[in-house]
Formats: sequence, C-alpha cells, structure tokens
Amino acid sequence: MSSPVVPRPRANLLPLYVTVFCLLWSGAFVAGKVGVTDCPPLIFLTIRFLAAGLLVFGLAALRRERWDLSRRDVMAFAVIGIANNALYLGLGYVGLKTISAGLNALIVSANPVFVAVLASLVLGEHMTWRKAIGLLLGVAGVGMIVAHRISVGSDSPVGIAYSVGALVAIVSGTMLFKVLAPKGNLLLGNGVQNLAGGLAVLPFAAMTSSLDDIVPSGRLLAAL
Repeated sequence: MSSPVVPRPRANLLPLYVTVFCLLWSGAFVAGKVGVTDCPPLIFLTIRFLAAGLLVFGLAALRRERWDLSRRDVMAFAVIGIANNALYLGLGYVGLKTISAGLNALIVSANPVFVAVLASLVLGEHMTWRKAIGLLLGVAGVGMIVAHRISVGSDSPVGIAYSVGALVAIVSGTMLFKVLAPKGNLLLGNGVQNLAGGLAVLPFAAMTSSLDDIVPSGRLLAAL
C-alpha cells in the first residue's frame, strides 16, 4: 500500500516580489533621466504608455483572459491611469530635465507619508502616535534635503516644483484606486491605465515638442 503524497508547502514569494518591485521602481528614475536626455519627455512617455498598453492587451489575448471589466471599471482604471501615469510620470519626467534622478526619486518617495495621512483622514484607517512621528520625520528629512539642494543651486526650483506635482499626482492616484475600487482583472485594468495615460499625454506632447527633437541612440532604446 503506497503512502499518501504530502503536498509541498508553497514558498513565500512575497519578499522576492517586493525586492523586484523596488529594483524596477527605483531603476526607472535612472532610465527616465537617460531617456529624457535624447527625447522630449512627453513624447518618450506617450510611446512608452501606448506600447505598454498594447503589450498588456496582447499578453492578455495570448493568455485568453476573460474580459470582465464593467463600464464603471474601465472608467475608474482610466481615471487612475491619468493620475498615476499621465500626471505622475508626465510631471516627473519634465522635472527630470532639470534635476537629478536621485532628488526626483527622493521627493516622490515621500508619497507613502501623505497616503498614510490621507487614508487616516478620508478612509478612517488607524493612525498611531508612533506612525505620526515617523511620518513627520520623513517629511522633515525630504524637506531638509530639498532645501539644501536649492540653496547650493545644484537643482532647478522649477524642476523641483514639477516633481512635487508628480508627488501630488501619485498620492491622488493611490487614493483614487482605494476610493473607486475597480473590480475585475488587474492585468486588463493595467492595460486600460497605460492606454488612458498615453492618450492623455499625446496632445500635450504634440503641442510642446517635435519628433525632430529626438536623438536616436542605443541608450534611448535601452531606457525605453
């Protein structure tokens, strides 16, 4: 009589996912700085968003994903895409033209602080004194570094203002995702967000820049 097969416990891949996400997210600031050196930022983002949206839907088709997004879900994902893609990265990449990638990343990295505060005020999420003190220290740290960079003239105040706008956009997008709570397939929702972001940026890219401003290069392709 054979012994029963005992299923192997599944490995906890969450730490791996978090690590990969952090590497991709932080590396994107460096890639963005390289990209806007050879291409106007809004053209760069328009190409990136539309290509990403088409790739996502192509992947979904290959996987035979079922379309389960309602009209409300599509509208919600589109609005979130305008905030988290078009506004956040649009403002951030314009800022990258005149400030360092590190400072841009530092400013935007303050978004969990403001999300936590707004979640406590708007969504009723629990806020402790320890969390509040940590959040205040985080804001103070970012403020001190930004003030120092302005005082020594190493970064443009206009570029910093664009990055702060990007911070406001990503905080708004995060809150909108929580408030609107779109349902359905998140892969398809991601495709909607990218296409919405690309279509939102496209007219501004056409008005403010020209394809003649693109300098074709291997590093531009790699950054994209």
